[in-house]
Formats: sequence, structure tokens, C-alpha cells
Amino acid sequence: MSSKSRVDACVEMLCAEGCSVVWETIQTLESGESLPETSGLDEPEVTAVLLELKAIMAVYEGSCSVV
Repeated sequence: MSSKSRVDACVEMLCAEGCSVVWETIQTLESGESLPETSGLDEPEVTAVLLELKAIMAVYEGSCSVV
């Protein structure tokens, strides 16, 4: 599986958990902590997951309500 595929699969799995979980995941990854969902990824892949989640969640502007 390519790096992009692993990142995409992780992002999809995390997004399926819901808005609140994604915000918690972003905070956890930003603090440098690891998650079980990202355990099989290397550092650049984890960074890619974080950036993708932040891009997806930008529409929510910090809450779980679409603005």
C-alpha cells in the first residue's frame, strides 16, 4: 500500500468516527502524541494525516456545526 493510500485510509477511518473525535485527534496529534490509528504510519504520514484533517475540518471553524 502506498504512503498516500495509508494516509487516505487513516483519514477516512478517523472521519467516520465523527466530528468530535476528529477535533480530539487533531489536538492529540498537534501535541505530538501518537494514536492507535496512526501507529502504522511514519512521521511524514502522520503529518499528512494531521494536515488533511485540519483541511477537512476548516469548514467547521472549531465546532461541529457547519458555518
